[in-house]
Amino acid sequence: MHIVLYEPEIPQNTGNIARTCAATGSMLHLIEPLGFELSDRYLKRAGLDYWHMMHYRVYPDFERFLEAWPEARMHFLTTKAPRAYTEAAYGPDDFLVFGCETRGLPESLLSRVYDRCVRIPMVPGARSLNLSNSVAIVIYEALRQQGFPGLEAQGSLTGREDASAPWMDYV
Repeated sequence: MHIVLYEPEIPQNTGNIARTCAATGSMLHLIEPLGFELSDRYLKRAGLDYWHMMHYRVYPDFERFLEAWPEARMHFLTTKAPRAYTEAAYGPDDFLVFGCETRGLPESLLSRVYDRCVRIPMVPGARSLNLSNSVAIVIYEALRQQGFPGLEAQGSLTGREDASAPWMDYV
């Protein structure tokens, strides 16, 4: 799967999203202008030591991104969408497109792709969720629909020294 960030502004959000991409095997696409440098220490810190596990690509603008992926099937995330993200059917090569933290996706774009827009339900009056949280919510729904391909479904305590620690018994 692919995560697209349209003009992201906050390095910590992008770093967290990069970590999610690493954990899910998703590719990250960044549309400029970025509100930070890719060498930003906050970006790197938020992504921890996962940078080597993920792939990303930077585009100078949205048109260049579209030129690079002319056949891509895209879902656009916006609070202005007509339906919930759980109502969409996601495929393994789909692109999830998210807007910047303060402005979202431009209405000029949304009006052209409104039939492919989805939203995360919230209480009335809530403006939006944190961008990295939104990405995590939607990518995991998309992967759930596909049976979590390539992801470990079970963990194990085998070999862990703290497997019998008292705190493990709390419910």
